[in-house]
Amino acid sequence: MDMSAFGRFARTFQAGEMIFSEFEPGDAFYLIQSGRVELVKIIGDIEKTLDILQPSEMFGEMALLENSPRSATAIALDTVKVLEFNRQNFEILMLGNPQIALKLLKMFTKRIYDSKRRFMILTLDDDQAKIADVFLMLDESQTNIDKTTDRREFKTTVDDIAHWAGMSVNQARDLIGHFVTQRRMELFSDKIVVKNINDFSRFVASKRKKS
Repeated sequence: MDMSAFGRFARTFQAGEMIFSEFEPGDAFYLIQSGRVELVKIIGDIEKTLDILQPSEMFGEMALLENSPRSATAIALDTVKVLEFNRQNFEILMLGNPQIALKLLKMFTKRIYDSKRRFMILTLDDDQAKIADVFLMLDESQTNIDKTTDRREFKTTVDDIAHWAGMSVNQARDLIGHFVTQRRMELFSDKIVVKNINDFSRFVASKRKKS
């Protein structure tokens, strides 16, 4: 997406600098041009990394769309260059650049879904169910695969699963090992196989009802 025409909206943050804080009012969203941004949220008494965003990704849009406080803290991991859009200049962007506006709206839609979907995972009380629900989330985003069978292959790692489930890598590895012992999952160096995705769906649904 060519955003060169929006240089006047550019801002730079240094590594370690807080871009915005959880719970503060928000009136702008950001599109990353370079560098990485960490999104952190306090869940209970524990600070958890929700995501590490890369160039071309956006963040902060939920506060703008819903007129609500920030749902997480955003911290620059490197020297980060962003384009900052508030309500006023977002309207300029929408009116003057309909093609870019359409792309942004599609990104908004996906981001809203991803945020709500990850929240569903994190609010499960059962850690095994969190792991299973991560695989359900990944399966929902897979296209062009054979869904006539219950077996699913995921090109992912234990580290990624831990990240999405909001837990340590060791904890995720132990839980995945438990699924392997139960013969519900197979772990390879380059992929993880779920033998019956519908089994996971039923398992998560039962835990969600209890919580």
